[in-house]
Amino acid sequence: MGSKKGPIIVLEDDADEQELLSEVFTQMKVTNEVKFFSNGDSFLQYIRTTQDQPFIIISDVNIPLLNGLEVKRIINGDDYLRKKSIPFIFLSTSAEKKAVEEAYNQTAQGFFVKQNSIQNIEKHLTIIMQYWSECKHTNSI
Repeated sequence: MGSKKGPIIVLEDDADEQELLSEVFTQMKVTNEVKFFSNGDSFLQYIRTTQDQPFIIISDVNIPLLNGLEVKRIINGDDYLRKKSIPFIFLSTSAEKKAVEEAYNQTAQGFFVKQNSIQNIEKHLTIIMQYWSECKHTNSI
């Protein structure tokens, strides 16, 4: 897995959602840098050129240029990106059966529905962060 101290990557195009997630990470006292990308294309440009080893990617399904499912498909098809072994979690407003099935077909490590309260958002993010902080991977052993 990526470095547990590496940045948390969030693919989210809604500025209000970005602000809300940023506030929740602050309340959680997360020390990782949080990097927001409002479209899949800018994220792929970053991940292909950065020296960062991100901790986790949290992606909305519906983002401009390349949606979250397309981004995950591109990662899976690219040896360099796939070998970074960065956990990829979907966080979306809806959990349509087709999108959830496609996410897991693309080997997503989770699919969560965006919550409507700060407390519930924090609950989900705490579960995600704790799980991946403890999880072992061949690149972290």
